[in-house]
Amino acid sequence: MVEIRVLIRAAHILAGTAWVGGSLFYLVVVQPALRSFGPAPALAAKIAELFKRLVNICVGVLLLTGGYLVFDRLTQTTLGLSYLIVLGLKIIAALGLFVLAMYMAQSNIRRLAKRSTRFSRAAPQVMLALGIVVFILGALLNSIFEMTITPH
Repeated sequence: MVEIRVLIRAAHILAGTAWVGGSLFYLVVVQPALRSFGPAPALAAKIAELFKRLVNICVGVLLLTGGYLVFDRLTQTTLGLSYLIVLGLKIIAALGLFVLAMYMAQSNIRRLAKRSTRFSRAAPQVMLALGIVVFILGALLNSIFEMTITPH
């Protein structure tokens, strides 16, 4: 029988992959395609609505599974300071990503973003970069954990 921690870890990785991969696809494929075919506000709005729904699901899954995984790892074995520092950095980066997603999801802000601040225009790229950083920190956490439990 599959262990619950494996299922939770898989859900965590899949949600992160869907969000970060979707963001990359949105920036590299969808936005340039929409721009090249001229104004298509109805299509752009529908794509944004569907992607927002995906991101909301991913955020919920990531918060639930991430909380479980943190508790599970911290109670399994004695982890060193390096693990705790990397974990703290990952949590901070993930929280930044969640806050940025909430900022971008506000419909009034999205409408104003087309004509307002540089930050609003750069937010999708910042979200993608933070997502990639979170993935790298997750891989680093896994490596540190594996070194901790493997006999030397």
